[in-house]
Amino acid sequence: VNIMKNYCLNGMKISFSSQYLKKFINETWMQRYGSVLHQETLTLLWSFIVSVYCVGGMIGCLCSGYLTAKYGKKKCLLFNDVVLLVATLHTGFSRKARSFEMILIGCFLEGIAAGINMNAHIQYAGEISPKKLRGFVNVSSSVFLALGKAVAFKNGLRYLCYSFSSYYLLGTEDMWNVLLSFSGLVALIQLLFLPFFPESPPYLFLQKGDKTGCL
Repeated sequence: VNIMKNYCLNGMKISFSSQYLKKFINETWMQRYGSVLHQETLTLLWSFIVSVYCVGGMIGCLCSGYLTAKYGKKKCLLFNDVVLLVATLHTGFSRKARSFEMILIGCFLEGIAAGINMNAHIQYAGEISPKKLRGFVNVSSSVFLALGKAVAFKNGLRYLCYSFSSYYLLGTEDMWNVLLSFSGLVALIQLLFLPFFPESPPYLFLQKGDKTGCL
């Protein structure tokens, strides 16, 4: 679930909502300054929104080793969920606030969460899983990568047609901000259920010296 929400959902939803985001940036600029945004400036702002996710991911990766060693992988993943919720609140309410800067901040925070998650999640899942299932759990990240892409692709469509009925999804001009904040739902679910999972045994033994707790 971590892999699905932090990597695939966050990456692909930007692609599906690109045309609406560019229009939103242009309209916001027009309301603020009373002039049309030049195409070069619009391209530059759009490039910042897309690339800041990768910058945040790099920072998250660099910090993940220190954070997991000091606070444990479970606490890092819980903190990760909080960061992602804050990020999706920024992207979700950016349209109401008429602020494309909130999208920029949200994408940056999502990148940080993704960077921490990519390192902490696989290690944590493998360490708390039973020995017989450890190999299967470690490769499950690939399954959730594919599942995340499938979910993002489906939610990013404008509509689905089944026989004579049409079902509108999140890839529309009215729902693009909901699409950007969709990963917050998965983060909220994990934030509610992850506290019931055990802490990583290697962290309890090596960092805390708790021999009883790691058994």
